[in-house]
Amino acid sequence: MELVSFALGGVGFILIGAHEALVHGSESKKTPSPLFWISLVIFSSFFVLNSTVSLVDAHNSNDAVGSALQLQVFPIALIFLLYSVLPLFLTFPSPLVEIVGAFAFVEEFLLFYLQRKDPSGVENRYYDLLLVPIALCVFCTLLELRSPHSNIPKLGRGVGLILHGTWLLQMGLSLFSGWVAQGCTLHRVSRGNYTLRCKGHPEYHRARALVTLQFNCHLALLVTLLIAFFSLISARNPLPLPLPLHSRYSPLGAELQSFDNSPNFTLDSDDDHDHDHDHANVPTHKPIHSSRVMKAPHI
Repeated sequence: MELVSFALGGVGFILIGAHEALVHGSESKKTPSPLFWISLVIFSSFFVLNSTVSLVDAHNSNDAVGSALQLQVFPIALIFLLYSVLPLFLTFPSPLVEIVGAFAFVEEFLLFYLQRKDPSGVENRYYDLLLVPIALCVFCTLLELRSPHSNIPKLGRGVGLILHGTWLLQMGLSLFSGWVAQGCTLHRVSRGNYTLRCKGHPEYHRARALVTLQFNCHLALLVTLLIAFFSLISARNPLPLPLPLHSRYSPLGAELQSFDNSPNFTLDSDDDHDHDHDHANVPTHKPIHSSRVMKAPHI
């Protein structure tokens, strides 16, 4: 049952993140359709229902820790449900809706950051790495409040939601299936209270290293798919490239021709002008030409 819950939650996050990245990754600005918010309401309602079932199971099992944990999860699921309901029934401004979403992501971050039921449990490593996509969603949601007309925050949040979903799938497979790390076993107290314990320190450190390796593989796969996807989009819709540097210059003949047509100018300095001015002020003596010939007197 837990594996099904993690699988459905992971697939839901992947679909929502893919829709967010596809819609806002294009050049044109698009607003989500009402169908998107309806699907988000259904998805949030699933988490509310799942938390309610886990709370009832913890109460029937006399598990105080499990009940306290679900009492923390239940309000967060309600905040996400409120975030998805507001755009459908009330005309709230977009920044106010994003503030509600940012608050929900912050609450989810604090939940997994402070959740330490068993310090020796390997599941804590999964929770620590789950903080990475949640922190990315928090950062992008806050960035959207500052730049509401930019598509980059929504695109980043879509990537964070996709990573959130793939990691939930990995957690479900690694904790509740036959793919549990060797030397470790799952101890379940109630539906929402479980821990993955190992036989000794070597098995514990090996299991934690395996979790880190799995997360790195998820990151590498996500980056590869994103690069391939946006390369395909760029090939179909090429962007105008800037003019090459060498094409900005005209031929040498054209430069010389424009230089010849320009008015004459000299490179004389100011001293040369002053020197010419001094010469102009000096009076010139013109030679006196006489038409009569002077004869020397006879002695």
